[in-house]
Amino acid sequence: MKRLWSVFTDDMEHCYFTGSPYVERHHIFEGRKGNKKKSEARGFIIPLRPELHPNGASFQRTPENAGIDKMLKQMAQRYYESHYGSRDEFIKEFGRSYL
Repeated sequence: MKRLWSVFTDDMEHCYFTGSPYVERHHIFEGRKGNKKKSEARGFIIPLRPELHPNGASFQRTPENAGIDKMLKQMAQRYYESHYGSRDEFIKEFGRSYL
């Protein structure tokens, strides 16, 4: 099994927001252009309760949950820009700016 890690938490066994032990690991960027692998390489993975996982089968679309994906993308971009490279480099790697 692949060992996923996160720049945002050392605890991959509990939901980042609620502390619940029932989690799915969310790739903050996925889909086109190999973004899922890029998320893994950069540590842009976050453990989320299934109801909070934007791409999960159990995701519950509520006003509170609807903004989670955008917020996580913005967190990851801010981290990238302070640790890995410029905004232009982020856009080259992930396709667009979320800030």
